[in-house]
Formats: sequence, structure tokens, C-alpha cells
Amino acid sequence: MKLEGRTVVLGVTGGIAAYKAPEVVRALKAAGARVRVVLTAAAREFTTPLALQAVSGEPVGTDLFDLTQESQIGHVALADEADAVLIAPATANLVAKAARGIADDLLTTVLLATRAPVVLAPAMNVHMLQNPAVQENLRALGSRGFRVVEPDVGVLACGYEGRGRMPDPPVLVEEVKAALAPDDLSGERVLVTAGPTREFLDPVRFLSNRSSGKMGFEIARAARRRGAEVVLVAGPTALDAPRGVRTVDVVSADEMAAAVRANLADCTVVVAAAAVADWRPVARAGTKPAKTRGPSAIEVESTVDVLGTLVRPRPDTIVVGFAAETHDVDEHARGKLVRKDLDFVVANDVTAPGAGFDVDTNVVSILDGAGAERLPLLPKEEVAEAILDRVVRLRASGLQRT
Repeated sequence: MKLEGRTVVLGVTGGIAAYKAPEVVRALKAAGARVRVVLTAAAREFTTPLALQAVSGEPVGTDLFDLTQESQIGHVALADEADAVLIAPATANLVAKAARGIADDLLTTVLLATRAPVVLAPAMNVHMLQNPAVQENLRALGSRGFRVVEPDVGVLACGYEGRGRMPDPPVLVEEVKAALAPDDLSGERVLVTAGPTREFLDPVRFLSNRSSGKMGFEIARAARRRGAEVVLVAGPTALDAPRGVRTVDVVSADEMAAAVRANLADCTVVVAAAAVADWRPVARAGTKPAKTRGPSAIEVESTVDVLGTLVRPRPDTIVVGFAAETHDVDEHARGKLVRKDLDFVVANDVTAPGAGFDVDTNVVSILDGAGAERLPLLPKEEVAEAILDRVVRLRASGLQRT
């Protein structure tokens, strides 16, 4: 999900994490957003209006009684033009004011006047965060529709270690996207498989493939943004687990199949994006053989067909497969569609430029019984959204299997 054409008002309050504000602005702009920054008086002790104006390319709001801005009733104008408001960092002071409806500066006045969704990223000392008054204020804001981002755990500026750090800019951008995303998967329980599996020859060597897991992770992230409860069963990857998604880490095809079975109950959507290794060695060595004594041939057998053996937990469960091919793509994809009784299959030629493994883009076709929809070269994030759009349309059609 891009933020093209969206205006995000970034409120920066007086915590040490305010020094990260320029990076938050850059991350929002990289996602396509126009960013208007509002600084509290205390925030100016940690960063400057000039720095934030330079990175945002927009004037920075600092004063409720600025004659130039208030000639246009600036606080109302900012509130009205915001598609989303992000407060990062949000101090205990700002949280308390917002919870009580106090409007004694530009930022708190904008908060009262805006009708846009508000994302709040509390950042403070761990004991301050745990204070019952702060927790009560956060619950009150959450009950009013504020999207409260849980702080990270780590070493804090005060020297304590614990929960209270402001999450990194990409996490904050993701939360803004979630605040603006359609809530059209609310009530769905989505299971996604992603990444490769590994089948070990010995304690060191294994059979696998080039899957990075990026496509499946983007699907899990996008489904969570759109309101679904998401379980991600992931083979070995170098990716961070998507925030807000329950991730089950596995290694082999057998482990992936077992994890899918264990988490399948009540799933309403299954998206099998994993690239499961097709074969495993018949015998696994207990120790690493020396190179000079390695086998001249390896006897292999088929691994479990994770998708082919899946049993729909409900008649209306939507099941989506993937077909990564190097030739005769549509023919192979249609065979999988029928053979595995899928609702639709996402097919791609992994040899095509910009598609396949280890890249952030993909070129896919979505095939079902009625035909094929071919998508252009897109970021995998946008491919994930297109796949979920198809799920939403299929659900709206009243799918019911017997």
C-alpha cells in the first residue's frame, strides 16, 4: 500500500526519540506521503523546525498563535488536510492531554479538530510507561479509536532497559498504512505460508531453493493491515517477522505441514506462498562427511505436499496457491488449480526480469476457473494487495463449497 496523494501530519513531542523525527519524515515520504510536521515547544529541545522543513519540504508548525499560520486558522487547516495524524514520539504528557481533551498548543488543538485516524507511538521511561495513570490514558485513547503502537524493548536513554523505545520508522509507516487501509478483512482468520524449507543431508548441508519469503511476508502484512487475524508459517528467511502477526517458524516440509495442520482450525483464508522443497534425502548422515568421502550420488524421495494434503476446515474457506515456474507457466498453474482444488492460483515466471526470488518486485498472473488476470511489474507489496482484493471479491460473491 502506497501513501501517494495522502497527507500525514507528524506530531513530534519532547522526548529523546524526537531526534528520529527527520528519519520518520523520510520514511513517510519514501512511501509517497506529503508530510506536515508539528513540533511542541519541548520537542524543539531535541530537533529543529529548520531540519524538519528541509526534509519534509513543507513549513513546520510550532506555535498556535503564529500570525502567518493563524491568518488561515492554521490549526483547523492542518486538521482538515490530514489523511492521518502520527504522533511520534508521544510523551506521557501528550498522552495525558489527549486523553483529557486538553488543547493548549498547536499539536493538541490539531488532535481535537481532526477527523483523521490518529496513530500514537508512546516512547518514555519503562516505569513511566507502566504507571497506572499512563496505562489508563492509553486505554482511554484506544477505546476512542486511536491506534496505539506498542513501544519496543531495549536500552532506554535514561539507562534503564525495558519497554519504552519508539519503534523504527518503517514500523511507524506500516502503522499509518494500517490506519488508512480498508477494513475489508475484519473477521477473517488468514493463514499464510512463506519462504523455503530445508531438507538436511547431514548436520550442515541441505536441499532447498532460492525463496526469500518476501512475497508471503508482504501478504501477511497486508492482511493484518486490512483487519484480519493472521498466522504466518515461515521457513528459514532473513526477514523480520511482521508486527502484529503470529509467526510460526519451521525448517522442513514436515514441520511446515504440521504447523499448518495445527493452525488451520477456523481459518477462513489460506494463502500458500511458501516454496516447499520438493525432495529430501532418503538417508541423513549423523555427522558431516569429509569432502573427499562425500557420496557420488544422493538418493531422494518426495516431501509432503503441504498444499495438496490440506483439508479445508470450513466449506467457505478460500484457498490460494502459488506456481513459480520457468516455462509453460499458465499450463502448469492451471494443472495445480485443478489438481489441488484451489479457488485461484498466483503464477509467475521466475526467469522474467524483476520477478521471482530475492527481489522486491514481481510479475504475476492470477488464474481461476474463469480465466487469467495478468498484472504488470509491481512491488510485491502491491501484488499482495491485488491478491487480497481478489479474496475480498470472492468472499463478496458468497463462496460456499459442499
